[in-house]
Amino acid sequence: MATALVTGSNRGIGLEFCRQYADAGWKVLACCRRPEQASDLQGLAIHHPSVSIHQLDLGNFDQIDALAHAQASETIDVLINNAGIYGDSGRNVLGALDYELWARVLKINAEAPVKMTEAFLPHVSRSERKLVVAITSLMGSMADNSSGGAIMYRTSKAALNAAMKSLAIDLKPRGVGVMILHPGWVKTDMGGSNAPTSPAESVAGMRRTIEGFALRDSGRFLDFRGRELPW
Repeated sequence: MATALVTGSNRGIGLEFCRQYADAGWKVLACCRRPEQASDLQGLAIHHPSVSIHQLDLGNFDQIDALAHAQASETIDVLINNAGIYGDSGRNVLGALDYELWARVLKINAEAPVKMTEAFLPHVSRSERKLVVAITSLMGSMADNSSGGAIMYRTSKAALNAAMKSLAIDLKPRGVGVMILHPGWVKTDMGGSNAPTSPAESVAGMRRTIEGFALRDSGRFLDFRGRELPW
């Protein structure tokens, strides 16, 4: 049985990853900050005994280390760094930027996925698939930025992309791959109701891209349909 670890698993894209992998017969380690409030995830775990729920605040790196230690005997085929926060709002503009919030957005969106990769690298390295996935955004692309704004979110995703590109190079000699995936504009709490893509469609596309991964593709910036994106 293959195993996936998913962060931000209580809703949206993360929950859909858990659902689809569980339906496909995978073992799923579903991580979220407040499991007691994750009713949909709890329901999924009731129907799929292969889904286990783990409390994890990605802003607390000691918790990441503790979870990795508690799961020391686990083998993880695909580590999916999905959790993220937006931070930007209509009031959070140049001249009134909340720099403490910006630091938190950078920590959750860029530093935490690197910390997760570092902490769970032994678990991933001994698996068959040996794959780390970072759910990023096209908003992290400088070439694509024609509208400005969203400074916190854009910089955090650009930093994530740069970090994961470096990890792809560093980990390739160990046979560990890194995928940098844009899920599309998705109907979630962050994406909003006007988004054209459902979580089910986005995750199905990302799973196909993950299934088609070869180590030579490590470090590429792709969308959920497997198309190359500009940095």
